[in-house]
Parts: sequence; C-alpha cells; structure tokens
Amino acid sequence: MITLLTGATGFVGAAVLRSLVAAGHQVRALVRPSSDRRNLTGVDCEIVTGDLVEHESLQRAVRGCEAMFHVAADYRLWVPDREKMNRTNVQGTVNLLRAAAAAGVSRVVYTSSVATLRLRSDGLPADEASHAELCDMIGAYKQSKFLAEREVKRLVEEAGIPVIIVNPSAPFGPGDIKPTPTGRMIIEAASGRMPAYVNTGLNVVHVDDVAAGHLLAYDRGVVGESYILGGENRTLQWILETVAELTGRRPPRIRLPHWFVTPIAYITEAMAHVLGGGEPMLTVDAVRMSRKLMYFSSEKARRELGYAPRPAVEALRDEIDWFYKNGYVTQKPPKKKFA
Repeated sequence: MITLLTGATGFVGAAVLRSLVAAGHQVRALVRPSSDRRNLTGVDCEIVTGDLVEHESLQRAVRGCEAMFHVAADYRLWVPDREKMNRTNVQGTVNLLRAAAAAGVSRVVYTSSVATLRLRSDGLPADEASHAELCDMIGAYKQSKFLAEREVKRLVEEAGIPVIIVNPSAPFGPGDIKPTPTGRMIIEAASGRMPAYVNTGLNVVHVDDVAAGHLLAYDRGVVGESYILGGENRTLQWILETVAELTGRRPPRIRLPHWFVTPIAYITEAMAHVLGGGEPMLTVDAVRMSRKLMYFSSEKARRELGYAPRPAVEALRDEIDWFYKNGYVTQKPPKKKFA
C-alpha cells in the first residue's frame, strides 16, 4: 500500500513521516522543488516533486495511492501576501483532495489546526464543539486554515471524500528546522534573549505525539469528524521558566501589558517591510492572539482514538536538545537534564 504524505519536509510532517515508516507504510512524499530536505535524510521514502497549486504534479503524486496524509501548509504569522497563503492552504487543499478522490484514495487524514476553533472568553479549554466564524480568526494563517477546513468538510458532505480531520495545538520537539514561530520563541529563551513576557498561555504538545495522533485518526477516526491533538495547557510564564530551568538560564521576571507590546509589534513589522530579511520576531497578529489563553482539550481524541500525549516538559526538553545539537542554541544545556 502506498501512502501519500504532503509536508514531509516540515516540522509536523517530518514527525508523521517517521511514524508512518515505523508503522510499515510505503510512503510517497510530495515535496516542492525549493523545500529544505534535511528532515528527509536517512528516511526510507519515495520522493516526488510537485506543488499543491500544480494539478499535473498532484495527479502524478496520488496515482496508485490508497491512503493520504495532507499535512503541508504555509505556516507564518507575518504574511505580506495573503493571496499566496490562501492559494496554498485553501485552494491547494481542494486541489489535492479532488485529485485523491479521482485516483481512488480510500482514506485521508487532513491536518487542520486548533487555530480554526473559537477560544473561550473564560479561559477554559476549547474543544471540537467550539465552533468559530471567519470573523473570529486573527491573521492570515488562521483565516486560511479556517477556510480550508470549511472546504474539506464541504467535500466530505457533497463529494463523499473520506477525510478525517485532526487539529494539532502548539507542537514542540525535534525537527523544527525552519523554525516555526513557537520554535523561534524557544531559541530566544534558551539563548537568554527573552527578558520579558505577556500574560498568555498555550497548549503544549510533543510533535511525535501529534504524529502518533495522525496514525490513530487514520486507524480509528470517523470520516468527517475532527480530533484535537494537544497536550498540556500551560502559561507562557511556565513555558519560559521551564526553558530557563532546562538550560541553566535565569527566567524572565518582567510581565509586560499587551498595550505596551502592541506598538513595538507595529514598529518591528514596519522595519521588516522596509529592510526585508524575513519575518519579524514580534508581529501584531501574535500580540492580538496572546490576549486570550489558547487552551484546548484533547478528551475526544483520548476517548475515541486512544490518544495519550506525554508531559509538556518532555516536549520542551526534546526541542531544546535538538536545537542545541543542530546549532540553533549555542550554550550547552546542563548534562543532568539531557540524556
């Protein structure tokens, strides 16, 4: 059986790739020509070149496949060109699912995000029933994933395409080569360059547990259903204090109000526009999102899939260890903290 995987060069996709290969799947990875392929090193898989917006390459990729995991997405919090992100995340998803249906793919797992869910105003964890509207989505990435998930559900209902949806929270762990916005935060904290924080919270999950959840969804999930793949709900203060403990750094002690951070974000974005050089460390959308606790519940996945994520501290430990071993963090973590 050939299993098509998109996003295999990325953070979550590479973890899914490792899990699929370990489970005995014959994996075909759809990879863009410009992708950084370091996460594919030493992994036994077939590589096909293509793009979600190129129909012919998708038809070649899905040919002969029985299963598919669509993990690929354009994930950025600073997006000067929103239409480009929508072409990849929304239209690219529709293109791929239609190609898979035409090729007779029998089961699909689609990687959405908890970003598509409405956060609770009382700070309690949101779940799969926390339905949102497009107006609730902050920033281009959340909007694109919301629209993409809506299209996936429409194709399940109208075209009968057999898709199970998974909604990962904030993954941490090995293989964040880009790195992601949360990965950049950990690098800065582990390097002693984050003296302050804002009052917010994240759901911290090990990327390998997210990958395991994908396979559980494939094996046990119900077509058309969604499953949150998260871990522990933790404040940003706790995350940064844990990083400090794991790296022998002093934790940040200054908590900044959101009103103070917002103009700084506007300035850093303006400088990025003028000077170029990629995504600024602090974005306006990130500050807006941080005004609420981004907490989620994975009880449905635990109950129906047998999903069992490990403690958050293990995810942070493995991420810091990987960043050190790969040169992202230069100060060696204490030996007692890392095997």
